[in-house]
Amino acid sequence: MKVKILVAAHKAFPMPDDKTLYLPVLVGAKQNYRSGITYQRDDEGKNISYKNTNYNELTAVYWAWKNLTGVDAIGLVHYRRMFFLKRSRKLEDVLKLSDVTHMLEKYDVVLPNVRKYYIESNYSHYVHAHEKMPLLKLREVISDTCPDYLISFDDVMRRRQAHMFNMFIMKREKFDDYCKWIFEVLHQLEIRIDISGYSDQEKRVFGYLSELLMDVWIDKNEINYGEVQWRQLGKRHPVKKVFFFMLRKLNLGGKVTHF
Repeated sequence: MKVKILVAAHKAFPMPDDKTLYLPVLVGAKQNYRSGITYQRDDEGKNISYKNTNYNELTAVYWAWKNLTGVDAIGLVHYRRMFFLKRSRKLEDVLKLSDVTHMLEKYDVVLPNVRKYYIESNYSHYVHAHEKMPLLKLREVISDTCPDYLISFDDVMRRRQAHMFNMFIMKREKFDDYCKWIFEVLHQLEIRIDISGYSDQEKRVFGYLSELLMDVWIDKNEINYGEVQWRQLGKRHPVKKVFFFMLRKLNLGGKVTHF
C-alpha cells in the first residue's frame, strides 16, 4: 500500500526520516517561503494556497486532493503535532508505514484520539473561543445545501468530545469523498459571511470550523474509523495552557444558544 502523510508546515522544522511516507508541505507557500525550504509547496498545480490565512492546513489537503496521484491513502499531521503508537514525543517514534498499513487493514479512516471537554459541548466550547456568527451560518449552509447532514451536525454540536486538528489518514476513496463535501460546504459559507473586520486569528475561521465538520462527515456517512494517539512536540507549558483556557471561559461571546 502506498501512503502519503502530509506534514503541514509554515516554516522549516525537523521532519520524520521516512521521506517515502511523510511529505512536508509548505502551506501559504508564497508568504511563508524562506530560502532553503525544499518542502512541497501548496501553490503548485490546482490550489487554494492564497486562502491559507483563512483555511489553515486545509490548503495542503486541497493541494493533495487535486494534485497527488498514485497513492492508496492520504493523511495529514502538523509539523509539531504527530501520530504515535506509544507514549512518546520523539520524532523518531512517529507512525511507521507498517503501523499505518496495519490500521488501514481494519479501518477506512484513522483519526486522532478524541479531545474531551467534559464541562461543555462542542458548540459552547467553540463560541467561547471564537466568533459565533460563522458557526450559526455554517448550520444554515448545511440546512440549505446538504440537509441530510443536519441531524449529524446538531448531534456533533451537542457532544462533549471531538476529533480535532484536521488530522487523519484516509483511504483514497474516502479522502476524495470527504474533500468534495467539505470544500463545497466551506465555499458556500464563504459566500455568506463577511470576516473582513475579524482579527487575524479569527480570520482563520474556515480552518477552525472544519475541525468540527470532520465528525459531522464521519457520523453522517457511518465511516468505519479507528483512533490513534497524537502528541505535540515541544508541548506548551501546562501553566500557560490553563491560563489560556481560563481566558477563553471568561470570553462568553454573548448569550450562548445551546444545540
